[in-house]
Amino acid sequence: MGVTDKVWGALTSMIKLEDRVRSQSEAMKQQQAKIEQLTERVIRLETQLEMLMRAAEIKRLS
Repeated sequence: MGVTDKVWGALTSMIKLEDRVRSQSEAMKQQQAKIEQLTERVIRLETQLEMLMRAAEIKRLS
């Protein structure tokens, strides 16, 4: 294997690695968006639960 083949192999490996990194980066962005949506959903559910619990307590005290 000549020097040219080694250089070509290294360049090919770098291009493949860059493609994988970009793919992983996109996957991480999508996962982060899903996590943020779920966090927002949990916050809304917690708020509703607190409001219902307070309403039940007020009703019980009345």
